[in-house]
Amino acid sequence: MLLCSTWRPLAARAGLRRIAPCGADRTARQLHGTGARANDAADEAKKTLPQKASRIVRTILHGSEQVRQETRDTLSKVLARGKYVHELTTHRVQPGRMDEYRAVVAELYPRIVRDLSPGTKLVGSWETDIGDLDTAVHIWEYQGYPALSTAYHRYRTDPEYRELSRKMLSLLRSRKSQVMLEFQFWPTHPPVAKGGVYELRSYTLKSGTLLEWEHNWRVGVECRKHHEVPMGAWFSQLGTLNQVHHLWQYPDLQVRKEVREAAWSEDGWPATVLNTVPLIQAMSSRIMLPMPFSSLK
Repeated sequence: MLLCSTWRPLAARAGLRRIAPCGADRTARQLHGTGARANDAADEAKKTLPQKASRIVRTILHGSEQVRQETRDTLSKVLARGKYVHELTTHRVQPGRMDEYRAVVAELYPRIVRDLSPGTKLVGSWETDIGDLDTAVHIWEYQGYPALSTAYHRYRTDPEYRELSRKMLSLLRSRKSQVMLEFQFWPTHPPVAKGGVYELRSYTLKSGTLLEWEHNWRVGVECRKHHEVPMGAWFSQLGTLNQVHHLWQYPDLQVRKEVREAAWSEDGWPATVLNTVPLIQAMSSRIMLPMPFSSLK
């Protein structure tokens, strides 16, 4: 009884639940794969009882053959989303010293982009308005890991950078770095001045669910594009793992409310939420205001 009760949800999971694109006709989905299912049924009938039991046990312990094959086929693609590597740095500033901090990074970070690190771009710099207060968030873009390594070397050896960095560090309570890759279907938005507020939504996923998350959000982001312009999405590679970050921009919080409510009218968005919520271990949202030198502001 325990084996059967455990197998059923795993069997349902193994299909990596499919959702149709926004507004798509579902008839094709119903007809797709009929012949393949008939062949699978014939093969299954030929298997002996020990073979069937062995396959069920392997599925419970290690996941289905289909899921493992899809993982082998697509994981390398997930890890190679183009030539860019991104870094998310989070600085917790001492209370009452944000003005000093802002002045230091306004001098330091544009200089890094201009003089210190060719192949490095600053996607954006923000300070948190709602969420973890007294916190600054910066997203960097490097032309691959060689550019990231070159930048780190220069950070450690350039005298002027080290002096400005010491001033910045004296204003912090803590800092955190995370190296990320961007999703292929959700490229980072180029520099733009839109005003308003930015929202960074961060999700900690259950181990092994990134591909399923990506599969569902390919549809979800198309639904959201009808109401807003996605600014960027990344998944972690170094630092805290199994994390995904989505960046959005809104004129104000009232528009944010209206846009998010309107998304529920899109065919495909409710299924995206239904399929991805079970994959989440933890999530957070922060509303941020861009700093004057930010490329996204």
